[in-house]
Amino acid sequence: MAFGLFLAIGLALMAGFPVAFTLAGTGLLFAGLGVLTGTFDVVFLEAFPNRIYGIMTNETLIAVPIFVFMGVMLERSKLADQLLQSLAQIMRGVPGGLGIAVVLVGAMMAASTGIVGATVVTMGLISLPTMLARGYHPSVATGTICSAGTLGQIIPPSIVLVMLADVLSNAYQQAQLQMGNYSPETISVGELFAGALVPGLILVVAYLIYLATLAWLKPETMPADEDSGEDRVSLGRLLALAAGPLMLIVAVLGSILKGIATPTEAAAVGAVGAILLASISGNLSMETMKDVVYRTSSISAMVFMILIGASLFSLVFRGFGGDELIAELLTGLPGGVVTAMITVMLVMFLLGFVLDFIEITFVVVPIVGPVLMAMGLNPIWLGIMMAVNLQTSFLTPPFGFSLFYLRGVCPDSVPTSAIYRGVIPFIIIQVLVLGLLALIPELVTWLPGVIYPG
Repeated sequence: MAFGLFLAIGLALMAGFPVAFTLAGTGLLFAGLGVLTGTFDVVFLEAFPNRIYGIMTNETLIAVPIFVFMGVMLERSKLADQLLQSLAQIMRGVPGGLGIAVVLVGAMMAASTGIVGATVVTMGLISLPTMLARGYHPSVATGTICSAGTLGQIIPPSIVLVMLADVLSNAYQQAQLQMGNYSPETISVGELFAGALVPGLILVVAYLIYLATLAWLKPETMPADEDSGEDRVSLGRLLALAAGPLMLIVAVLGSILKGIATPTEAAAVGAVGAILLASISGNLSMETMKDVVYRTSSISAMVFMILIGASLFSLVFRGFGGDELIAELLTGLPGGVVTAMITVMLVMFLLGFVLDFIEITFVVVPIVGPVLMAMGLNPIWLGIMMAVNLQTSFLTPPFGFSLFYLRGVCPDSVPTSAIYRGVIPFIIIQVLVLGLLALIPELVTWLPGVIYPG
């Protein structure tokens, strides 16, 4: 029944039903079948109201809608547009300069907004027409934009990492209880943010090295812009534009890492800062505020509805003994924890083709997380490995979510095959970085150990 439940959910999702209602509805349907066949104890469902109350009172999750508000407000402030234009003019005459500018601005906006779809769409609308007009090969232009946009998943402060930290903390406590530790430790959002900083910077540097190398070896794919008649922007103007988002990132991330503020408090500071930046840029109006509030409400409602549906699904799955089956399956694999980790990463990679990070975080991580951590894996390292893995999945043809986001704003003159070809080098970079993190876990665990000793 447990495997049948997973199969039914997979089929329902492929049929196009909404994720949140599919999780909850399929779970209830199988619970009813289980009661009729005597394979499910209805007592499990009595815990559902407590789970909903726990979601409502979870202080960490309160940060999610506030971070979403901050990201949407920054998107509406058109800071990315101004930054990209200024940085592109600064790097005029440098082969591949515009591509490098796209990655740098994409990384900055990713850290500011933390929303992958918003970053990909925004960068696509702003930079793709300019890159194509200046002679960039379509595959290079689209691959650069897609990869820069997905950095929002790994570079903190990211709503993805906020949600992952909450789920990992619960899973880590379960793992410790299973091992006989009845005073379990927790995982904070700050620790996961600290663990993501070095891998995020490694990815940005790797992207820049690849683009610089490509511009040197094949300058015709990334020609330098030397013929523009525009006046060169001053470095002071660029620094003035970048100062706002950078100060916002430092204020939000620094206050969390230093323990000065909780994630929710830091998110509130970021939201107020985003409003101020939009006002300074002259893009704050009542219409803009209404649009930002509407989009924030829509995204937040979707996130929490999925969380509620996933909670019901996990209760039913546990009632059928699914968590025990998964534990037996992973612990019984030859090769121990290494094979178990590779198996989980492969399954999550494939699920990334059909499910968004939110669904995978709330559905899959609570099932496999306690098992892997009980086998001795570091929770921070495990969380970052999952985040980078799914970031790679969202870039991989033919089903990567980032590809669909960009396809929606691409002109018809750019074929889908060009987008697919363009992301392949960045996928290779991501896989290499994932392997590097697997071989050297200290790249993830060192900074959290320094900031949060003991």
